[in-house]
Amino acid sequence: MRVLVLGSSAGGGFPQWNCNCRNCRGVREGTLNAKPRTQSSIAVSADSESWVLINASPDILAQLKANPVLQPARRIRDTGIAGIILVDSQIDHTTGLFMLREGAPLQVYSTASVREDLTSGNPIFKVLASYCTVEWHQVRTGESFSVAGVERLSFVAIPVPSKAPPFSPHRERPRPDDNIGLLVRDAASGGTLFYAPGLAEIDEGIGSAMRLADCLMVDGTCWTDDEMIRMGAGHKRAIEMGHLAQSGENGMIAQLRRFPGPRKILIHINNTNPILDEDSAERAQLEREGIEVAYDGMEVTL
Repeated sequence: MRVLVLGSSAGGGFPQWNCNCRNCRGVREGTLNAKPRTQSSIAVSADSESWVLINASPDILAQLKANPVLQPARRIRDTGIAGIILVDSQIDHTTGLFMLREGAPLQVYSTASVREDLTSGNPIFKVLASYCTVEWHQVRTGESFSVAGVERLSFVAIPVPSKAPPFSPHRERPRPDDNIGLLVRDAASGGTLFYAPGLAEIDEGIGSAMRLADCLMVDGTCWTDDEMIRMGAGHKRAIEMGHLAQSGENGMIAQLRRFPGPRKILIHINNTNPILDEDSAERAQLEREGIEVAYDGMEVTL
């Protein structure tokens, strides 16, 4: 299995268009040892020709341009994207669907709750019905499924505790399938990836899935729970947004120590997170823990 990191940033990208925090200012001015990043999305393939896009970032066109393998150019109109899996209905993970409207019907795989959000609170599917249309495939948590054209890869959706987006009709009535992580397995190599760009906690079900994986690609949004509040960049704690901070007694670093075997990679990095600075003490701490930080263009083979 080949895993391409198309985008590794949290919402807003890095640098964020309206942010002048130390990180964003430094990367703009070239005074910070950091890589610019687009918004979080990955693609997986078993043959490097047919790909499953996991989340459709607002930056999808730039990501496709940066990864020519996703445009094999076999005919006048072509794409290497066989299907799209959505792990939630967040704007950061779904807006890119609009950018793919010039093609054939989009093969979209999601839970029923995500479909409801995208036909009601934020009716992306209804809008796309006037363009390419969407052929929806239901994903049920705990059940294995495959994407047509990429049958060698199997996917299992693992419920992730969190809230639906603010526009969702069930924002205050969370459902188990509002947010999912994915366990992806290659039937030929046996290589297995656990992908969860949003994790508020690691419960028994998530922990069991993580123990099956050769690579963990998980939530790296904030270093501290109150990071954005302290900086004046926001008014919510990381946990309120559905993200487990890296530091602290029960933070992501401590949690990942429970899984000594797999490769560990943080993704969905917020622009305020000090780990973006490759010379920072926080980045050095991750390196001592054997934890990597995803970047756009990163590739993992399993």
